Amino acid sequence: MPLMLASPAIPPGGEIPAQYTCDGADISPALSWSGVPEGTRSLVLVVEDPDAPSGVFRHWVVFDIPPAARGLDAGYSASRPSAALHQARNDFGKAGYGGPCPPAGAAHHYHFRLLALSRPTLDLQAPASALDVLRAAQPYVIQQAEFVGTYHR
Repeated sequence: MPLMLASPAIPPGGEIPAQYTCDGADISPALSWSGVPEGTRSLVLVVEDPDAPSGVFRHWVVFDIPPAARGLDAGYSASRPSAALHQARNDFGKAGYGGPCPPAGAAHHYHFRLLALSRPTLDLQAPASALDVLRAAQPYVIQQAEFVGTYHR
């Protein structure tokens, strides 16, 4: 079975509800996954907007997630970090989740990606940036899953 990533709040290709954006509570949506491949030692979750005016904008990166985990509850934010998770500094400059906040106009596409890694920890020191995490993880990716949600203002 391939690695699968989903959210009960966001249908694949569908609109991200405002509560998960800067126009609402700006908290992360619940996420679930299945099909973690054999040999996975940790997971990385990435939320990116490739439609941002300045290029790819990273809204959230969580790393060193145990391979036995099957999802994340809703409610993470930059103002509510978690000691149980390692969260990188997003492109807003804060550790944790920063929801969609595009300029007015066309819809932006938010890519939620889950990476299965062959390494148990990335051994990064705080405050690691989202890009630091992605660069450190890249050589160890076994498999990845993705879904896309949209948001516009």
